[in-house]
Amino acid sequence: MVTIKDVAREAGVAISTVSKVLNGYAGVSEETKRKVNDATRKLNFVPNTIASALSSKKAGRIALLIHMSFQTKARDEIDMQYISGAIHEAQKLHLDLVVTFFSMLQGKTDEEIIQYFQVQNIEGIIIYGMTKDDEQIMRLARSGAFKIVLVDVPVTDRHISSVGVNHKEAQKDVALRTLRENKSDSLLYITGNDNSYAAQERLEGIRELAKDKGYRLLIKNGDFFEKKARAITLKYAHDYGVVACSSDLMAISAMRALTELDIFRPVCGFDGLVLMGYAGKQMNTICQNFSDVSARALDEMEYLLGGGGGRRVYTPYRIERMKYHDMIGVSPDDVTPFKKKIEEEKALEEAKKAKTAKGKKGGKANA
Repeated sequence: MVTIKDVAREAGVAISTVSKVLNGYAGVSEETKRKVNDATRKLNFVPNTIASALSSKKAGRIALLIHMSFQTKARDEIDMQYISGAIHEAQKLHLDLVVTFFSMLQGKTDEEIIQYFQVQNIEGIIIYGMTKDDEQIMRLARSGAFKIVLVDVPVTDRHISSVGVNHKEAQKDVALRTLRENKSDSLLYITGNDNSYAAQERLEGIRELAKDKGYRLLIKNGDFFEKKARAITLKYAHDYGVVACSSDLMAISAMRALTELDIFRPVCGFDGLVLMGYAGKQMNTICQNFSDVSARALDEMEYLLGGGGGRRVYTPYRIERMKYHDMIGVSPDDVTPFKKKIEEEKALEEAKKAKTAKGKKGGKANA
């Protein structure tokens, strides 16, 4: 069996240098990387390492590859639900998970990224948050080196499955309900950015809805930024009956802007973030349960590892009005006894004042 010593000898470098290259550490020159990579190819080192891991029952590891967003901290809620759902499902399926982030792969070549996962005995990768700009990650997915599950990316192949809600139908459903509830026939739609697969599917749904029902429609690009959604709402919302947004965060921003304008327009969002319950106004939104989506992605990975072919899998969603009382687990009725007590105390106070005023009036009359 070829060992790391053999690779180091072939490349003419130290064993520690080979380890650094294989694990993607910084501080190694391009020339040294080339020598090590050439040696691993020549000696067929990586496949033999994986075979060794298989024989010792250490294979079958799954990588969660997550694109962390730095635009807003609220996005952390989604990523943490993804991780939580995957961990719980992996325990049921007895799968070993490794969590990796897009930023950890920056600066690596396509070959180095594949080796990065192979030396960790990764057999499958579940990819979250990939956009059309992530061309290198798409090349990784299409390389055939691993079984792949893409979350919210409508791409499939013999070794690639796609898991997520039907964004097109879900967007149509929540917008249609909001329009019908408010007897409106016009819609301002604030879409996400052009490089988001999910945003483009949602936009397709809105366009199809407006065409089928004859609704007056204005589409403006909010890029998933709350500031842009606010500016769009301030400028255009007064001319339309409903404001629909491609994300909950933009919906919250739109509702705030409407409050500043002191006009009412129903707003609907998309995601089902807990934050919607604290927005001060009830808004329709699509709840897709990111934890369940991630668990379903793990199930799909097990299917692929078992020899199944790639496919598109839709997960459930529901339309909800996120309510503050539901968020904190109380009933709005529990305020009733307190309101009643305050009203009774107020009535007693008014009665006392009336009695005192009557007494003073009577005293003046006697004088």
